[in-house]
Amino acid sequence: MSHDLLLRNVRPLGGAATDLLVRRGRIVALEGSEPAPELAVEDGAGALVIPGLVEAHTHLDKSLWGMGWRRHQAGPRLIDKIETERRLKKEWDIDPARQSARQAVQSLRMGTTHIRSHVDVDDAVGLAGMEGVLATREAYAEVMDIETVAFPQSGVMVRPGVAALMEQAMRMGADVVGGLDPCAIDRDPKGHLDLVFGLAERFGKPVDIHLHEPGQLGCFSLELIIERTRALGMKGQVTVSHAFCLGDPDAGLVNPLLEQIAALDIAIATTAPASRPVPAAATLRRMGIRLCAGSDGIRDTWGPYGNADMLERAMLLGLRNNFRRDEEVELALDICTTGGAAVMGLRDYGLAPGCQADFVLVEAESLAEAVAARPPRKLVVKRGRVVARDGVALVEAP
Repeated sequence: MSHDLLLRNVRPLGGAATDLLVRRGRIVALEGSEPAPELAVEDGAGALVIPGLVEAHTHLDKSLWGMGWRRHQAGPRLIDKIETERRLKKEWDIDPARQSARQAVQSLRMGTTHIRSHVDVDDAVGLAGMEGVLATREAYAEVMDIETVAFPQSGVMVRPGVAALMEQAMRMGADVVGGLDPCAIDRDPKGHLDLVFGLAERFGKPVDIHLHEPGQLGCFSLELIIERTRALGMKGQVTVSHAFCLGDPDAGLVNPLLEQIAALDIAIATTAPASRPVPAAATLRRMGIRLCAGSDGIRDTWGPYGNADMLERAMLLGLRNNFRRDEEVELALDICTTGGAAVMGLRDYGLAPGCQADFVLVEAESLAEAVAARPPRKLVVKRGRVVARDGVALVEAP
């Protein structure tokens, strides 16, 4: 459902004060307008307007949000986190439909209007995660756009039966084919990438691969991903999430990969973690590489942190990249808005006339202050409908 709205006295992207007129869920004018009887009218009181925030990498199906505090149990290695999660999903009754809805509503109140969620497909939970997140997508379709990635979190080549589950997940309606550490987890990079890119080719879907592998190992896997992208003509249809290997200090190792990534329009998703090397955001942007950001896990068995605030993620991205000047901090915010929209292929995103009316009001003097101060979201609008006000979502979570 779309809505009509007249938003008075707001500053799009921190510019001069104006009015913003929405008809049938789309922005039609950024100028003074007279209210019509059928229009809902909101006074922005000089607030800054930014496009809806984009959560381009998270895991809706396994958040612990709303389940009370749980002590962290996982060991330090990636495989420790995977095995602990497989056990606790059942012990703690982490219901994917309930938990994905809770995180989606939390994201909404924080100003996010679009989410890409990696959803576990494995031999421990089968397709329960996909079923739950798809149910949340349908239930909250009026207030949030959710894109799903079929994600073999526990591996696919090392887990008999998961390959068939991945195919079923795509038939259920998954939007993207996911992958994970072809060498370190599956120990069969050729087999893993054959399966991931084969599904993408058969179902006509893009790819998003988690690549935690560091240094030379990660660069080797990335070279194979680049080769597949080129050979299958999938330019612009592949995302590599995390890509810690691109944060390696060896420029001779990294720079040739960046050049190929740019040429093939492979996107990079980052969570800007403090504990791992990360791709240099300014360098990627300068080379024309699409870069998005996400919260990753939010209050889950992997870690106790996260609140689904993509303004906070922009701050963390700025800190991780030593961004200090206003224009640098603005770049961090752009990665969490238009960067995510570009990676997800969102049409008509932004604040120009003709764009879908998804936007957020915050009380800040500038875009940089919005990131640094992270004020409460005064108003969140989805397709012209007010869906959150003063930090409170106008829809309920289970």
